[in-house]
Formats: sequence, C-alpha cells, structure tokens
Amino acid sequence: MRKYSILLCIGLMFSINALIADVRLPQIFSDGMVLQRNQPIAVWGWADPGEQVKVNLNSQRQETTADADGKWKLTLSPEEAGGPFQLVVSGKNTLTLSDVLIGEVWICSGQSNMEWIVANSNNAEQEIAKANYPQIRHVKIPRITAGEPLDDIEESLEWEEANPQNVGDFTAVGYFYARELHKELNVPIGLINTSWGGTMVETWISKEALKKDKNLKKAVLAYENTPADTVRKNTNPNRYPTLLFNAMINPLIPYTVKGAIWYQGESNAGRAYEYRTSFPMMITDWRKRWGLGDFPFYFVQLASFKAAGGTSATGSTWAELREAQHLTLSLPRTGEAVTIDIGTTNDIHPRNKQDVGKRLAAVALHDSYGRDVVYSGPEYKKHKTSGNQVTIHFDHVGGGLTTHGADEVIGFEIAGADQRFYPAEAKIEGETIVVSSSSVSKPKAVRYAWADDPGTSNLFNNEGFPAGPFRTDNWTPVTKNVVYELKN
Repeated sequence: MRKYSILLCIGLMFSINALIADVRLPQIFSDGMVLQRNQPIAVWGWADPGEQVKVNLNSQRQETTADADGKWKLTLSPEEAGGPFQLVVSGKNTLTLSDVLIGEVWICSGQSNMEWIVANSNNAEQEIAKANYPQIRHVKIPRITAGEPLDDIEESLEWEEANPQNVGDFTAVGYFYARELHKELNVPIGLINTSWGGTMVETWISKEALKKDKNLKKAVLAYENTPADTVRKNTNPNRYPTLLFNAMINPLIPYTVKGAIWYQGESNAGRAYEYRTSFPMMITDWRKRWGLGDFPFYFVQLASFKAAGGTSATGSTWAELREAQHLTLSLPRTGEAVTIDIGTTNDIHPRNKQDVGKRLAAVALHDSYGRDVVYSGPEYKKHKTSGNQVTIHFDHVGGGLTTHGADEVIGFEIAGADQRFYPAEAKIEGETIVVSSSSVSKPKAVRYAWADDPGTSNLFNNEGFPAGPFRTDNWTPVTKNVVYELKN
C-alpha cells in the first residue's frame, strides 16, 4: 500500500509539472544569435501538450500548437539581412531574445584543425587586437557524447561577438572564413562551431546512415550490442560510431543554415580508401536530415605533414586521404580548399589558418554567392603521352601556371610499368606541364605531391592558389582493404 502511495505521489508530481511546463526553446536560440537570411526560418521548442505558442520576429507573427508530446515547430517567412531584432516566443510564459541578427549562418565542424582557436594561430596578438566585427557571431557547442540522438544541448550556449575580448577562443578557420565573407557581403555572419579534436568521420554520422554500408554496418551492430551503461557521456568519441552526431549535430537540426565548412580527415588517413564512402555518406546524411536540400558543404584538403613518412614508393595514406577528399567533389554543391603548401612537417596543426579561411571563402563567394573570383588552384584534367614525355593539362589555371620558392617545378614523379617512381623534370609550357625522366623511357604514370609530406612541391596559378595533389594511375591504394572496426 505504501509503495502504491509513493507511486501515486510521483505520478501527481509529474502531472503538476506537465501542467506548469514553460515554453522552451533549444539552447542554440539565445541572445546575440544569427538567423539565416533569405530562407524560411525554423523555430521550434517545447511546451505543454496542446498549448498555443506565438512567435514574433521583426514584423512577423506566427502561431502553432504543441503536439501530444509537448513539441512544437513553425517556420517564419524569409527575412532580409539586418538587425538587431527581438525574437519573442510566448505561451503561458514569454521568452524574449535580444540582439538577434539576420545574415549568413555556417556550421563549422571537424577535428582539431577546425577546433583550433585564433589565440593559437599565426599573428594571434595582432589578430585579436584588431578584431572589431560586431556582426560576426560565434557559438561553441560543448564537447559531449551520447548513445542516442539528443533533442537539445544540455548546457546553455552563448553567441559571442568577434571582438578582442572574445575572438581568441573562436575557431580560427571559421573566424577567418567569416571575416572574408563579411568584408565582401557586408551582412552578419554566424558561426556554429561543433568540432572535436582527434575525431574520425564515423562518429559524426547517424546510425541509420552507417548501416547502409556493409562494412560500417558491422561496427554499428557491435555498438548496438554494447551494454547501455558502457556508453557514457564524454567518453572517447572514437570508441563508438555516431556518438558526436547524436550529441553535437542532431540537437542543432533543423536550425536554418546556409551550409557547412569542414576540416577533418587526419584521424581517417589509415582508412583513406574507406573515406571515399564515409565522407560523402556524412554529407548526404546531414543534408537529408536538415531538409534544406543540397546545402553548400566546403572542406579543407589535408595539409602536408610527415605522419608516417609515406611516399609513392612506400605508400602514402595521407595522399590517399587527400584523393578521397577530392573525389567527394562529385557530390553537388561541394567545394575544396587545397592547403598542401601551408603544412608543417613536424606539426599536424598548421598555424596559418588565415589562408585556410581565405581559400574556403573564395570557394563560397564563387559557389554560394555568385562572385566572379578565382577560387581554386590548378587541377589535373587529363594527360597525353608522347615518347618518354607526358603532357599534363589542367583546369583552373587562372592567370597562368607559375612556381613558388624556386624557378623549376618541384614535386612531380614519373613511373613505367614496373610502378617504380622517379623524380621528374617538369616544365611549364603554356597551360600545361611537360614531365619526363631519363630513368623512364615508357612512362605509364605521373604523380604530383603524392606523399604524406610532399615538402617543396611548388606549382601554383598566378592568383596564388596551389595545385592539388594528383595521380594519373589507378594502381591499388595501400589502404584499399583497411576497414573500420569497433574499438574496444
């Protein structure tokens, strides 16, 4: 009888709490936020079941009703860039968010090179001192893992202005990207920084998407058979798949965004061939779940780094990862910033994040905003063999081919049918490169910058964009048969 009374009291407590539940917004909605311009704006949250919820923004007023689970969602009509505004949400209580801007909103995600902050980047003291961009706003999603998709971030979030007090803790790549966009577009820019150093791509993908691949499915099934109390919050995000999708992506959906920028891949280099599947899978998964169509997705190709010291002769996992990234351009509305020239042999974290941001911004300005700008370096198009010479043709030559740091072209290799590569002599002839070696009489393959750390490879266009690494052969990659296995 006593047990029944206790249960009855608990039931009454829950009933009373349900009756007095406040209207609530997700944590991503807070003072100083940036909403996406020129697109329908999703607003959602929680209230009492059946409660009428009103949302006011600028001159708009929309109403909806919370469903049986207390969830509600509505869509505001597109707004032009501007602000500051108030976003007012009311039901039995009223929420007023102030200093709300409308502009361009970008997800910034990946591992440590995206998480890397302005304070640790080149010329940090000067960059911080001159940061005076009140229309650039940044919000950092806290590091957390979850075994199942979360509806909301469990911690309060703060949108911060780009000023000397705050900018040191911004994602450096994101900030320098936003700064270039703001200078060109003159509209507010919002950065949602959801990144975690050392993470592999599989932890950023939903369980349902991973199950569609026969190899990745095995890891998911092993994860599903793991006791629930084993998968704890804040555990190693690489221990199981999908943990960061659950905790750091799903709670942001369906916040209206323009697109995403991504810097990741170092942790997947050992399985570079599989990245040809997993990386486009993640992009497709995010797009499907956001419901915004093929929103722009721009990524950074890995910079040079010694890693395991891989070369064409020994096999380079990092070169193969860069190739997998480049192949992802087959997806619509994707773009790539090549950074092979800014890496540091002994440091996986290049401090030059300014050029990374600028190159991503050039891609965005061309692809998303219709600007007539050069946004890429020379990109392998085709080749023709004549005798002992191979002529390489390129796209994105811009104002012409050139070299940096030396008069001769450095970084080309050539091989015959024996698949032994030799350093090649390479000459610029118009918009082509002619490659040869006295050691190879019948060339079958040419490679450029094909190594973990290709060092002084130096082919650029006159606009200052580096040529991306490439190979003309289709010889078997060293990572071809390496697949994801659940870490115990």
